[in-house]
Amino acid sequence: MNEETTADAASRRSFRLHNATVPARPLESALYLVATPIGNLGDITLRALETLAGADVLACEDTRVTRVLLDRYGIQNRPFAYHEHNADEAGPRLLQALEAGRSVALVSDAGTPLVSDPGYRLAQQAIVAGYRVIPIPGASAPLAALVGSGLPNDAFLFAGFLPAKDKARRDRLGELAAVPATLIFFESPHRIGATLLAAADVLGPTRPASVCRELTKTYEEFRRGTLADLAAHYQQVENVKGEIVLVIGPPEPVETDEADVEAMLADLSKSMPTAGAATEAARLTGLPRKVLYQRLLEIKNADGR
Repeated sequence: MNEETTADAASRRSFRLHNATVPARPLESALYLVATPIGNLGDITLRALETLAGADVLACEDTRVTRVLLDRYGIQNRPFAYHEHNADEAGPRLLQALEAGRSVALVSDAGTPLVSDPGYRLAQQAIVAGYRVIPIPGASAPLAALVGSGLPNDAFLFAGFLPAKDKARRDRLGELAAVPATLIFFESPHRIGATLLAAADVLGPTRPASVCRELTKTYEEFRRGTLADLAAHYQQVENVKGEIVLVIGPPEPVETDEADVEAMLADLSKSMPTAGAATEAARLTGLPRKVLYQRLLEIKNADGR
């Protein structure tokens, strides 16, 4: 973040569209959270280009990745690295730039900053310090996956990455089993098969889902089906490649009276621990796992167990 002359700043504040050079206006002092393409570089917005070209300071996760985007549109702004490994050092420098009245643009490697990346801490610090934080909307992998999945989108929950270990993964799925919304997860290609197996077991084999791979890129793929069907497919596929978003449809509403629920809990608890019984009952009834867990504890206490 070296100081530069006014002439230098003016000369680099432009971007290129086809053969036309477009000047970018200087920005007011603020932290700009700029969404960038998740694959296809044509998905950038005009407002994002002007912000990237006009910002006094441009911060990004990986300067090499961001440089590809900048070169595509003839932006001369030099990116400054800000990521989870240097946040303690780079974060204060960016806040100092805001304090000095400069404009700071933050981008992630792809998509919208603060969605599963380290930008959250910087934005939070900027807000606490009283600086403006301005989102520049654009590409978002969770939303692209949701609208392409064909699953209900009136209510949805983005839950980030599931835990890598199987038990923790299943526990987390159990916590989300009864959420009356479409669930959206990021997943790595080498874990998608195991995750689908766990999801089929915990959420039910017939629950609809979509594996959305390489969104907006050359080999974009939407594979739709039940969790059981998708799990079976990915058990047979070796070397799955690309970035994946897993979208799982909401649970079917189930009406169960209290007596039936208590009988189910009592029966399940005979063959599995309390937590497991609550998780299974949540899957079967669509009721919140925490409520079922507490009810089972009450039943056991009443029985003196």
